[in-house]
Amino acid sequence: MNEIVRVGVDLAKNVMQIHGVDRFEKVVVRKALPRGKFLEWFANRPPSIVAMESCSTANFWGRKLRAMGHDVRLIAPQFVAPYRKGGAAVKNDAQDAAAICEAASRPNMRYVGIKTADQQGTLVMHRMRAGYVEERTALVNRLRGLLVEFGVFLPQGITKFRSRFVESVEDATNDLTGTARIALLRAAGQLRALDDEIDWLDRSIVQHAREDVRARRVMEMFGVGPLTASAATATVADARQFRNGRQFAAWLGLVPKQNSSGGKDRLGRITKQGNAYLRTLLYQCARVTVTAACNRQDRLSRWIVQLQARAGNAKTLVAVANKHARVLWAVMAREERFDPDYATKMQAARQVTQ
Repeated sequence: MNEIVRVGVDLAKNVMQIHGVDRFEKVVVRKALPRGKFLEWFANRPPSIVAMESCSTANFWGRKLRAMGHDVRLIAPQFVAPYRKGGAAVKNDAQDAAAICEAASRPNMRYVGIKTADQQGTLVMHRMRAGYVEERTALVNRLRGLLVEFGVFLPQGITKFRSRFVESVEDATNDLTGTARIALLRAAGQLRALDDEIDWLDRSIVQHAREDVRARRVMEMFGVGPLTASAATATVADARQFRNGRQFAAWLGLVPKQNSSGGKDRLGRITKQGNAYLRTLLYQCARVTVTAACNRQDRLSRWIVQLQARAGNAKTLVAVANKHARVLWAVMAREERFDPDYATKMQAARQVTQ
């Protein structure tokens, strides 16, 4: 058992499947472990490579195993699937564990960074906020649709809806029945409760962004506020795991799809792969940056204005979001402060050197 050099683990809620090989790639162990015996089994083994899919609980188990001295590596599920014997037709826990173990043996495999407990705690606030915002939007749409059935029409926009909803429900001239009025007014209380929860989470996220050194550095970028800065520092475990800014932008799904062959490059729309939440925030940051670019004179703003005149607003927003992703990687990976004239200064420095 001490000859094990690499272990593939298929995580589950109650039973974990492990698949271990020695340095000759010979299968040494293949067994299922209950959750209570999982850490105990690894605690009695010498340090080895432990590979797991990046899924629910993977960060928790990764931190525990890393504290024991194991080299923990998280792999995205889409990179594991090609190594499963039998393909999509044959899938079970043992096959998954073997595929994970095999994928971890590839020299050029890409891995996912393990998040700290603080990073996951920050992401809890972001996910709760996103869920409350989705619930609030659904509630407002539901209430607006119910009012329409009685001939009560409210304007679009949650602010206008909130200001006129109670007044419209209490208006005695409409066709609302007594039971309907009571039910709708109770829903108004639910709407206020959601607003309070979202406001509290907003304040907590802003406080985190102000206290975190990396988040403060990210907020120096044009158009990037506390929400995006906090989400970026919590989502990206280690920006240095990406070789460059383009790889980071591809991880966020902000690069075009390729269908190239025979020396012909065919580029389509952006892939929209990766973290949808952070990509959405960067797209919103791009809207702010594009709107304010006409009032600024730095190199980045001049480039945005020229691109907007040439390619239109929609493509400019995507290009600026991609630019933000690349700059974000440089700020986080190199731990440098944002400088909008960085490229100009580098060109001047090269000319002086030459």
